[in-house]
Amino acid sequence: MQVTLQLALRPMWEEIDALGDRCLDFLRREGLDPDAQNALVMVACELAENATKYGHFHREKEAVKVSLAVEQSAVVVTVSNPVTEQEAETLAILDSTVQWIRGYHDPFQAYLERLRDVSSQGLKSTESRLGLVRIAYEGQSTLDFYVGGDGVLVVSATFPFPQKGGLA
Repeated sequence: MQVTLQLALRPMWEEIDALGDRCLDFLRREGLDPDAQNALVMVACELAENATKYGHFHREKEAVKVSLAVEQSAVVVTVSNPVTEQEAETLAILDSTVQWIRGYHDPFQAYLERLRDVSSQGLKSTESRLGLVRIAYEGQSTLDFYVGGDGVLVVSATFPFPQKGGLA
């Protein structure tokens, strides 16, 4: 049986802390072990930060939508936000990054490579682009995404439970 938490956030930074608290409460109630809870809260917050930063919000009612679905063999975190056709370059970077991460057998290797890149950047660099790599490695999650016909970007991260079951 699947149990889901669904939230709609205003695209504002102060919403991220509240998101973390609500996700943690939900995951505790569902009986996930503390390590899984921490990893999944980080995943949800990283994805919501990206959605807030890169989303294209026209109307006041548009929101960052976050869903955590606890399934039998995994937890799937899904975050969606509106995008425009003008953001093709940003979406291409997202696609390239996800494919780059998938190209590594072990996400730890992608994480180390990205850390090397960040450490070689000048001090004036403002982008680390570590978020998705953190989700893959620290969050132990597989990333995927698509853009719906309605102009909504949907990014998902699947956190599999160990073979013996993931609930504490």
